[in-house]
Amino acid sequence: MEGSAGRDLECQKTMDGKENNGNVSEKAIPSCCLKARASAPELDAKCHSTVVSGWFSEFHSCSGKTSKKVYFNNPMWPGEAHSLEVKEILYKGKSEYQEVLVFESTSYGKVLVLDGIVQLTEKDELAYQEMITHLPLCSIPSPKTVLVVGGGDGGVLREISRHSSVEHIDICEIDQMVIDVSKKFFPELAVGFEDPRVRLHVGDAVDFLRSTPEGKYDAIIVDSSDPVGPAQELVEKPFFETIARALRPGGVLCNMAESMWLHTHLIEDMISICRETFKGSVHYAWASVPTYPSGLIGFVLCSTEGPPVDFLNPVNPIEKLEGATKNKRELKYYNSEVHSAAFALPTFLKREVSLLQDQGR
Repeated sequence: MEGSAGRDLECQKTMDGKENNGNVSEKAIPSCCLKARASAPELDAKCHSTVVSGWFSEFHSCSGKTSKKVYFNNPMWPGEAHSLEVKEILYKGKSEYQEVLVFESTSYGKVLVLDGIVQLTEKDELAYQEMITHLPLCSIPSPKTVLVVGGGDGGVLREISRHSSVEHIDICEIDQMVIDVSKKFFPELAVGFEDPRVRLHVGDAVDFLRSTPEGKYDAIIVDSSDPVGPAQELVEKPFFETIARALRPGGVLCNMAESMWLHTHLIEDMISICRETFKGSVHYAWASVPTYPSGLIGFVLCSTEGPPVDFLNPVNPIEKLEGATKNKRELKYYNSEVHSAAFALPTFLKREVSLLQDQGR
């Protein structure tokens, strides 16, 4: 755990620009600021602050070339600041890949933050975890082999465990610290790791998928971070091609796909790539998650060529799976009606993402 004094010292070093022969070291700059600077090169990002006067905010505070303090948001949602009142900071650390923060909020319980971005809260994690898992797994009969990319908090694993037909679950998470922190502070999610069907692989998902035998999985769930910095390749065509190769004929992918209010360009790119890569169905769905920017999150669902998949009408309804609705914790968001409704899209989204007008594929 990194103390506030150490964090302040790191920031001060960076602000002073005194490292080695006076040059600013890339390692001294917090990783979230490096990501932000990559998206806004006109700003020479130097420092950041996530908790100020008892509030956590998803924005960066950086020293610009004019030597004035410049506040700007994560490049995924420019012009907005999302804030939660902080009761207590429970953990601050820095892994090889990212900064990790856990705090107790006044209204959403404990909150997990990676590189300044809220990943989950105790109050509303259920919506994301349940939807990203059951949208694909309830769309195919009797899934047996599942891969989770990311998902180091264990929540997706917890939801997969409701499906008794599943025989083998691989999870590939790059950051061991996320797993360790989740087990300590979010045991109600990390309980997913206790399932004997789970095999944990700590490492890079791209490398893992390249070495995966063709057609191994019935379903792959990509619970990744926002496509900024290193995670950018997780929304590019080569990555989707490795996923398609790892799926059996008629296998399914569910991939986090950002907000329809903020990222129609990204959604359009993902849909286009997936239409080229997966030869079955490609659909976009969404769910309400209050602590995510704009209050919702989207998912791209795809199937490979083979037995047809009708994502809109679950053939493996959760309500008919014995014990599934109360396994480990009671289902609170997902049901078969919500499943079908998640694919109903507003007119503006279908207009802006023209490929979504054809939902028949």
